[in-house]
Amino acid sequence: MGAVDAGSAEKLLAGIAMMHQKSAADTLEQIDRTLRLMAEKGVVGFDCTEKSIQTMAMWGRRPGPVRESLEEIEADIGDCRRCSLSKNRTHIVFGAGDPCAKLVFLGEGPGFEEDRQGKPFVGPAGRLLTRIIEAIQLTRDRVYICNVVKCRPPENRNPLPDEINACFPFLERQLQAIAPRLICALGTFAAQTLLGSGQPISAMRGRFHDWMGIQVLPTYHPAYLLRNPEKKREVWEDMKLLIKRMEGDTVNHA
Repeated sequence: MGAVDAGSAEKLLAGIAMMHQKSAADTLEQIDRTLRLMAEKGVVGFDCTEKSIQTMAMWGRRPGPVRESLEEIEADIGDCRRCSLSKNRTHIVFGAGDPCAKLVFLGEGPGFEEDRQGKPFVGPAGRLLTRIIEAIQLTRDRVYICNVVKCRPPENRNPLPDEINACFPFLERQLQAIAPRLICALGTFAAQTLLGSGQPISAMRGRFHDWMGIQVLPTYHPAYLLRNPEKKREVWEDMKLLIKRMEGDTVNHA
């Protein structure tokens, strides 16, 4: 496809802004998609760089003081010794992905490969998560991936209350810094911890919950799917809910 002239692109953006009296957030969402499409198609006359798109993504966010950056939060964690998980860890696994992501995947804690590499979801369960992300037409660098705790619990056990208490404030700060629209909580532990619920994942999945104004969709953890592949169909049903919620009303703009 040839380059689009600046005049045509300007009319396109103006039309988007006027559609159906959309809120500022919905308009910005559509402009974000349009700018990314322009960048892919070689549009001239507009700054479609990733830096500009991320700057625009900060417009219209919830009012309040200037948010921390993820780099500031990670620096504050430092060489953390706030709980006993630090004794045997190899690496702190802070998180990875788009710092302006609209969707965050939240797991329980690092496993063996994550502890070894210092990156979230890079073992067998991580490879399955990558396929799930790709199935909803995204990539790992377009979402953000992190865990409730940032150091590997021994033998991959569930984190203890004092370990959660030490780490959860940093997770809250991460999520506030990213300010996503959606969180997909992977597994019972992540969902229960984030939502303060005692329900099993089978009761929480399949519907959205609220956490500080952010919509949370619990689903089965990829590691559980590796052991129980028959549950993949239910996860796909959850992902279809996620797709529908991400798309919102943008179908009217097609």
